Amino acid sequence: MNTNKRLRITDTTIRDGHQSLWATRMRTADIMGIIDTVDQAGFYSLEVWGGATFDVCLRFLMENPWERLRLMKQKAKKTPLQMLLRGQNVVGYKNYPDDVLDRFVELAVLNGVDIFRIFDALNDTRNLEAAFKAVKKYGGHVQGSLSYTISPVHTFEKYLEYAREQVQLGIDSLSIKDMAGILSPGKAEELVTALRKEFTIPIQMHCHATSGMSESAYLAGVKAGAGAIDGAVAALSGYSSQPATETLHAMFTSMGYDTGLDLDAIRKVNKYFEELTPKRVKGKNYEPVVDTEILEHQIPGGMISNFRSQLQQQDALDKLPEVLKEVVAVRGDLGFPPLVTPTSQIVGTQAVMNVLSGERYKIVPQEVRSYVKGMYGRSPVPISNEFIVKILGDEKPIDHRPADDLSPALPTATKNIANPALLHDDEDIISYCLFPDVSMEYFKWRALPEAKRPPTPADLELEAMFGKPRQGDKTNKEESAPDKMLHPEDYAGIQTILNTASMLNLNEITISKGDFSITMFSGDTPATQRTKTERVQAAPMPAKSAASLPKAGNESPVSAPVATGETINAVIAGTFYRSPNESSPAFIEEGSTANQGDTICIIEAMKLFNEIKAAFPVKILKILVANGQKVTKGQPIMEIERL
Repeated sequence: MNTNKRLRITDTTIRDGHQSLWATRMRTADIMGIIDTVDQAGFYSLEVWGGATFDVCLRFLMENPWERLRLMKQKAKKTPLQMLLRGQNVVGYKNYPDDVLDRFVELAVLNGVDIFRIFDALNDTRNLEAAFKAVKKYGGHVQGSLSYTISPVHTFEKYLEYAREQVQLGIDSLSIKDMAGILSPGKAEELVTALRKEFTIPIQMHCHATSGMSESAYLAGVKAGAGAIDGAVAALSGYSSQPATETLHAMFTSMGYDTGLDLDAIRKVNKYFEELTPKRVKGKNYEPVVDTEILEHQIPGGMISNFRSQLQQQDALDKLPEVLKEVVAVRGDLGFPPLVTPTSQIVGTQAVMNVLSGERYKIVPQEVRSYVKGMYGRSPVPISNEFIVKILGDEKPIDHRPADDLSPALPTATKNIANPALLHDDEDIISYCLFPDVSMEYFKWRALPEAKRPPTPADLELEAMFGKPRQGDKTNKEESAPDKMLHPEDYAGIQTILNTASMLNLNEITISKGDFSITMFSGDTPATQRTKTERVQAAPMPAKSAASLPKAGNESPVSAPVATGETINAVIAGTFYRSPNESSPAFIEEGSTANQGDTICIIEAMKLFNEIKAAFPVKILKILVANGQKVTKGQPIMEIERL
């Protein structure tokens, strides 16, 4: 073997592999069961953190992402650990202040990240500069990125321009980030050749397998001078993930390249994930293997499975072809942004809104308005003035670095938190700065005694997916007697009710199921004053997920009010919020009025916040759903009176 032809391979199994195929549902325990073997397999680096994993740890798994990183570093002592950093977006979906970004990078380095692959969805170098500077400051390896896409304006000269800007900022290496799997072998050869001709820094390729061209693109790119590529073990490879590492090893060793991989170790890793896969996903629901439609709509791997899931929640899966066609149109309206987080969510959600509402841009999420205003950066092509006016009205776009408008956040980060003791350290503060509502729900869940913690959203997903019959249930339901007793899985629901009762200062509460009931009184209230009572019917009483735990200061009713008159209904399925964030006042209260165009609530769907505005002057008679509650499309959310 010609050892002069060294090819380095980064393993993405523990980050992008499961983000693309398992909707990012790999648990920390899953990782810890195999990472020591992965560490011995001879990879150039292990991509194990960042991207969507941070958000999902907090939102669905009820895990601390910082603790995950520490645990991985304790076991993986040989191979550098790598993360995906979204530039000024950090690991979120918007720009954050420089002080939050800087502290995040510092903590990431302290906890074990060696290599930072940093990208901006718009290839706007202004959004990368602070991240590059922070990683350099704390001793990490800065890998810049070209977010690859196809459009009338994304020429090779344009990519070389992006690369020049990043090289001038001192990057250590450069990745070609083909998040949608649309890089053809011919274009790969041309692009890598042009980059190698002008720059001496190492070039790494990151391709998704979605369109079926990834292996051939790697082959052409490596022959043109790329020195590193990304792969995932076979069990978590293919389709919207990366190509199989085993296949890449066979391809390139046959051509005289030395990958440095230990195939015996990789086989053990693959066997581990083959056995784990049926416990995390039901069947291979990410088939078919190749999706050539992506060559037109360009929706990236991690977004495709999420997109289908969200459309299903909107009861609109049959409209997928129409939505994909609309994605192309919306992308053109927005100046041909590459489709990668967060622009993939911005474009995709707007396309869904356009199709579901039956009118283009009738509903415009706040993130789309912010994008058009320039708050995410400079669009590849200037957006037409006509479209800007349609979205922003009289408001004018900005022409400077978006983060310049953001004040430092850390000095006042915990100022409005009702219970600061829930946050234990600087890592929690950074998590809160990035995802205030999501992290606060996790902190509340974490604060509960372990035996009293309700199931995590991810656990409930698995129960719904695979089924988990209650112990003692009979197979023949017709022969079984009515279930009138409380069971252990009911207790999480009781805990939620008691938490709510405490916040409402209820003195007495009765919980009933079938013929069984129990009444509880406040321990410090005299019996003569026990007059404020709520009766809760608990048949059946589902176990509540952590996502449904009451928020501090949220006076949600124990049972939802029933509307008797005209209502405002949810235009989409999602999560209902009465205020823009936990520390802000509600948009509107019962008994108050709203003018036409006033925001009355927010519904979060597909990670974007959709402001619901009054279509005409109204008085709010009743708010029918609790803050943070999931709502379905068409569900009444407020009872109103027209003014």
